[in-house]
Amino acid sequence: MLIENNPADMYLERVVVLGASGFIGGEIVSQLNEKKIPVVSIGKKNIDLLDDNASDLLFELLTPSDTLIFTSALAPCKNLIMLQDNLRMVSAVCKALQKCSLAHVIYISSDAVYKDSSTPITETSCAEPSSLHGVMHLAREIALKQHFSGPLTVIRPTLVYGLKDPHNGYGPNKFRRLAANGESITLFGNGEELRDHVYVGDIAELICRAVFTRMAGTFNAVSGDAVTFHQLAHFIAAEHSLAAPVICTERVGDMPHGGYRIFDNSAVIKAFPDFKFKTWREGMSLVSGK
Repeated sequence: MLIENNPADMYLERVVVLGASGFIGGEIVSQLNEKKIPVVSIGKKNIDLLDDNASDLLFELLTPSDTLIFTSALAPCKNLIMLQDNLRMVSAVCKALQKCSLAHVIYISSDAVYKDSSTPITETSCAEPSSLHGVMHLAREIALKQHFSGPLTVIRPTLVYGLKDPHNGYGPNKFRRLAANGESITLFGNGEELRDHVYVGDIAELICRAVFTRMAGTFNAVSGDAVTFHQLAHFIAAEHSLAAPVICTERVGDMPHGGYRIFDNSAVIKAFPDFKFKTWREGMSLVSGK
């Protein structure tokens, strides 16, 4: 359940963004600046959450009226060393929170916390991650809930795309870069997996709304507009007029998530009735480079 905690006379003083130099963090900072909200941008150069003194530095920075957005992570989490480091990072944040009672905390998690499902995933679906990345985010969520008693928002985005994405992972971000360079797009199998993708600007807009309302609870940042990788590849290839656009290959190994990863975004729509996610076609057109 999402609960609004913003009194009518509340003045939003300042937002502190941990991970401000990252893909999602940078977009959040940009949108908060556009909305004239005072922002303190914290990157690794300012506070390295793996340093022994990180919790003290963060505590000295924070004030009780702050909203803290925690989007800093070593991602994707691929091994036990990365898992340990990510837990050290949340430990530093939790130690600071224990010493400073903030107005609001927002954590950017991941849909990887959910167990695969043959039906659309909601916020009440089983959180049983099958990857270390999902384990990392779920452990961080639990740690924050145990160490912060104020309004806590947990946002679980699915596959995120946008112009400044640094990971170049399989999907929209990689496909559009290949197409922009005039290179063919190679699919795993026929690219038949059905997935949800969400535009980074939509995530930042939702976070801004959560900031203004001090919304507490968990919600999925998902478009609700599923598409196959095959459809995405052909759409992006057409946008760039590729001569030899898409190559299908023999699939090696199991199809991720059984080829089905669909979400129900009705909780977000109920909380923010005037918000509308971009469809995958609208979002892809924004980042296609045209």
